Amino acid sequence: MADKKVEAITSMEEDFAKWYTDVVVKADLTGYTSVKGFMVLKPAGYAIWELIQKQLDERFKATGVENVYLPLLIPESLLQKEKDHVEGFAPEVAWVTHGGLSELQERLCVRPTSETLFCDFYQKDITSYRDLPKVYNQWCSVVRWEKETRPFLRSREFLWQEGHTAHATAEEAQERTIQMLNVYADFCEQVLAIPVVKGQKTEKEKFAGAVNTYTIEALMHDGKALQSGTSHNFGDGFAKAYGVQYTDKENHLQHVHQTSWGVTTRLIGAIIMVHGDDNGLKLPPKVAPVQVMIVPIQQKKEGVLEKAEELRQKLANVARVKVDATDKSPGFKFAECEMRGIPVRVEIGPRDIENNQCVVVRRDTGEKITVSLDELESKVAELLETIQKDMLETARAHRDSHTYVAKNWDEFVDIVENKPGFIKAMWCGETQCEENIKDQTGASTRCMPFEQENLGDTCVCCGKPAKKMVYFGRAY
Repeated sequence: MADKKVEAITSMEEDFAKWYTDVVVKADLTGYTSVKGFMVLKPAGYAIWELIQKQLDERFKATGVENVYLPLLIPESLLQKEKDHVEGFAPEVAWVTHGGLSELQERLCVRPTSETLFCDFYQKDITSYRDLPKVYNQWCSVVRWEKETRPFLRSREFLWQEGHTAHATAEEAQERTIQMLNVYADFCEQVLAIPVVKGQKTEKEKFAGAVNTYTIEALMHDGKALQSGTSHNFGDGFAKAYGVQYTDKENHLQHVHQTSWGVTTRLIGAIIMVHGDDNGLKLPPKVAPVQVMIVPIQQKKEGVLEKAEELRQKLANVARVKVDATDKSPGFKFAECEMRGIPVRVEIGPRDIENNQCVVVRRDTGEKITVSLDELESKVAELLETIQKDMLETARAHRDSHTYVAKNWDEFVDIVENKPGFIKAMWCGETQCEENIKDQTGASTRCMPFEQENLGDTCVCCGKPAKKMVYFGRAY
């Protein structure tokens, strides 16, 4: 029974895309709906999002962020005010044309993002320098009519948070932009156990309407990159388009400087693809809805279920813990724990009870440890911390061993074709070169990292003088 459960997943080496879909479905994270490209987040998937949301929200609030909620619909005339922004989103916008049976006088766009609404709101809410800064965030869903969809990575509706701030000066806006990027990077590493590269997007890859876009890029197990969070400095472009002004201390009218930053349920896709294996999910303890599953062995024997419940109550002091008292076989339960990515499994049976011990199994390494019941609480607490740290180190080692340097075009092409991963290479700064690289190899610029290295004097593609070291890669 247990073997069958595990065999039901396609091996990641055989077909990574199929493996991913198998894990999402069999770990019961999402379900399909009657509307193509829209997904149901099932309890197991939504619980991960709740933990992400709770811990990120705490970090936001520690930096002075306040939560608000703005409408779902945007009038077309409002959207049109910022030309670049509209052009960037036009192909993906869903429109509402009727209210009940009546055709609307003006089409309403279902928000693909809320810059325009925040500008409209700020224009009414900000009058003086005393009103600044405004550091707002909203947790909501957005709709983008994607052609190709895949659970968590790209769906037509997804959950996210979008921060939108307004500042008196360009310096303050830039500081907030980088501050939030750092919050994301720290969160990914410390909570999701995913190491990231921080840097700036190129002109071609930046957000429509932004002055600068900054990103955190993560490397998936198959060597593809995933943009895992972005932070944008809008300068005063949106403020000028929407008339968001304030009176400064000298009584002069000034435009505000704005930022925007967001992460989405795509982070759950990243967790699956960075940590998972052929047995299913591997959840870092900090985002595991169930951190410890107690599996009673020979549970019909007297005292076994009672003992399991007693252990659950004890462990509830240090972990999110459950007992699997279903009538499935122990082997099936073990496989199910692995599939769902539960970090720690505790096995307890009649013989264990006699010996005042139990078997503790780590999901990340498969290691089994016999632990005295008297020490179980402290041992499990310690183990969850160890697993969290070890998963980050394992992911970092994988990323570092799949990060390559290309000094010339032949090396670049060879790496793209034969060694999936990040490629560090020098670039001249020309968009044409960037487009040529993507057209010929499928690799795009992921970011210009803050930590620059000089790998040579010439561009890897055209041979002209190099301006920046860039991370390239094929991406989701």
